[in-house]
Amino acid sequence: MNTSQQRHYDTVEKAIVFIREHINRQPSLGEIAEHVHLSEYHLQRMFTEWAGISPKRFMQSMTKERALEVLKSSSNLIDVADGVGLSGTGRLHDLIVSCEAMTPGEVKSLGSQLIISFGEAHTPFGLAVIGWTERGVCFLQFVDSNVIETASILKDQWAMATFKQADAQGIANSIFSGSGDKVHLLVKGTNFQIKVWEALMKSHTGELFSYAQVAECIGSPKASRAVGSAVASNTIGFLIPCHRVIRGDGDVGQFRWGSDRKVAIQGWEAAQVG
Repeated sequence: MNTSQQRHYDTVEKAIVFIREHINRQPSLGEIAEHVHLSEYHLQRMFTEWAGISPKRFMQSMTKERALEVLKSSSNLIDVADGVGLSGTGRLHDLIVSCEAMTPGEVKSLGSQLIISFGEAHTPFGLAVIGWTERGVCFLQFVDSNVIETASILKDQWAMATFKQADAQGIANSIFSGSGDKVHLLVKGTNFQIKVWEALMKSHTGELFSYAQVAECIGSPKASRAVGSAVASNTIGFLIPCHRVIRGDGDVGQFRWGSDRKVAIQGWEAAQVG
């Protein structure tokens, strides 16, 4: 992962917020640069270094019209019955992500037999807290207030587990570098939630899906609202790509870690696949 991506995210996020607020009139590079207190040259350079595309192209990727086009082209690409596993291995730019569910006993005991390592790490989308066991990553949340408060969410989830603070940067680098490394997840959820998450892990970088499309592809066409609840319950950000689920009208919709970060991840992914 490029360290400048970490350093520049706060500025880029401010630019994205400004673009979203004025998307209908397509603000100029000069207006965006003035808002974030940079020259046009430095904003263009910083933004392109972070996202891989210019602010103008990123702005184009944020329109509802483009979102609707991507929704249409993605509608048949999740297939939970394709027999390939949770993630295909031939996808350029995609992580190879697999997962297993916590056992009912582990859930009931609040993880009393689990040893969970955790730590903070820089990512292209700001600071994050990552938790993992010998069996895989079990937690990835972006920090919106402070590290201690975010880490407490993990500890509340597994009140009886043994926690060990550790260096999480290597894991973050592996996740966000685009190196194609395999990442295994250890997930906790209901059968329905896990079904939704598994379906999303089958999707490709740059795709977008409506809640209704996800409900349809898991065989529960009337469960759009339940899909939304499953998406909101996800505590393993990015790796379970709930950021790829938007409203059917093309609006970005809500996101556990803020809609601006959701747009940032979508645009960043779109740039990865050209």
